[in-house]
Parts: sequence; structure tokens; C-alpha cells
Amino acid sequence: MTGCSIADLFNLADQLPEVTRVDHGRYWRIAVGDRTFGYLWESTRTVGLKQTIPEQLALVAERPGTFEVQFTSGGFGWVVVRLDAVERDELAELTFEAWRLTAPAPLIDLRGDRLPH
Repeated sequence: MTGCSIADLFNLADQLPEVTRVDHGRYWRIAVGDRTFGYLWESTRTVGLKQTIPEQLALVAERPGTFEVQFTSGGFGWVVVRLDAVERDELAELTFEAWRLTAPAPLIDLRGDRLPH
């Protein structure tokens, strides 16, 4: 396994409509419009991504060395992902799902089910 880089994450996120990134010093905020769907910590090479609670729990149970529970909020379970422990195609799916759980319906309809690559 080669894992992913921070550049991979940014590239995948930037392929999705209306995504913004803001550097807050200790972390990056990744959002669609004004709604956050990810946080990146460069120092630890980890990203927190919005998921459903069942998906969060399944990921952590299946691969606790790769994923960990970050927090839950509003019916969503955020999961921390170690970038060096996931392949790009898996990171694309996780990033897309986080975006889709956050984006407004018209953007989701416009994008359809096309994953970033």
C-alpha cells in the first residue's frame, strides 16, 4: 500500500463543485459553500471526514489502525482517516460521501454519482 498524500486529498476535494479550503494554521477546513465536510491536520497527515454514524462505526470496527472516531454531531459521525493508510480510490469515495452529505441538493443533482478521480 502506498497511501495518500495531502496533495491527493486536496486534488480530490477540488474536483467537487463549490469546494473551498481555508488554512486555520493548525488545520485546514474543507467546505462546500459555508458547510464543513472535512478537516485536515498536516502535522499528523490525517483528515476528519463527515460520514453517517453507521459508516463511521463500520470503518473504525473494520480497520482501527486506519480510522478512528472523531465526534458525532447532528446525526453524523465524523471519522479520522490516516492518509498514509488508505489508497486514493478509497479516499475518493470517503471524500465524495462527505461532500454529498453536506452539499445542497442542486449541487448533488448536478454532480450525480461521479466520484472524483
